[in-house]
Amino acid sequence: MTLTLLFKSNKARFVLNINKQKLLLSLLVISGFFLVSSRSTHSPEENIARIQHAKSGLEQQASEVDLLKTSTEQRMTGMMLKLADMQSQIQRLDALGSRLVEQANLNPDEFSFNQIPAMGGPADNSPVEIQVQDELLSKMTDMLEKIQNKAQELTALESIMLSHHINQESRLEGKPISSGWLSSYYGIRKDPFSGLPAMHKGLDFAGKEGEPVLATGAGIITWSGTRYGYGELVEIDHGNGLVTRYGHNKELNVKIGDVVTKGQSIAVMGNTGRSTGAHVHYEVIQKGKQQDPLPYVYRKSS
Repeated sequence: MTLTLLFKSNKARFVLNINKQKLLLSLLVISGFFLVSSRSTHSPEENIARIQHAKSGLEQQASEVDLLKTSTEQRMTGMMLKLADMQSQIQRLDALGSRLVEQANLNPDEFSFNQIPAMGGPADNSPVEIQVQDELLSKMTDMLEKIQNKAQELTALESIMLSHHINQESRLEGKPISSGWLSSYYGIRKDPFSGLPAMHKGLDFAGKEGEPVLATGAGIITWSGTRYGYGELVEIDHGNGLVTRYGHNKELNVKIGDVVTKGQSIAVMGNTGRSTGAHVHYEVIQKGKQQDPLPYVYRKSS
């Protein structure tokens, strides 16, 4: 069987002969084209695969969220423990501050050491929520402020206690030497050079050259050097108009501006200046006037 197609126009003529085999082949090609074009873009298997992939992704995200939840709970537990530690620190500061206020005989109402610090926090196994986190952060901020305030109060209390300590240390008492003897008293005496009566404005403590000369009270060095008549002299300002002088030293261990404590070695006993032998000339000056140092030397400790 043969199919003849005739095409004719004014200018051309076209004839196409198609046999049975060619016709069947053409029909098969055309049918296959329509069949393929009529199929959907994705097969059911492909859609199922896509759903399974999305499901797997969601499961992985759920696992990550669960890990994040566990991690957040652990961090919150750590925050709660830190908060409890901060509260215990405040309690220790309160106890210390209260004892110091009592020892210093201060008014406890001027300090907040006796106030109970704020307590609280979420219950165990509570849900991990933003509100709870905010409450914890707020409490921690409050604790930090309390600690800072109490630290300032302790600093002020330390300054007060230090002032009391300085007042106690600046109290003059004792001899300016560790070994030796009192060789000349305060008052009118015969001058060792002229032989005439003269006012001796201090005490002389004799001893061996090289022995240490000691500060009889805490204070600030206002003179350290040579001064006429005194030889190598050390002068200490103890505050409240009270000054001590230590003359005729061989060597000086301090300089102007140094802060010294009671009993500190400030010089080495010598025989410099207007002196007839190794000794320390010791003066006590109250508001510019020499005083008899003897009452200070034998003063009883308070």
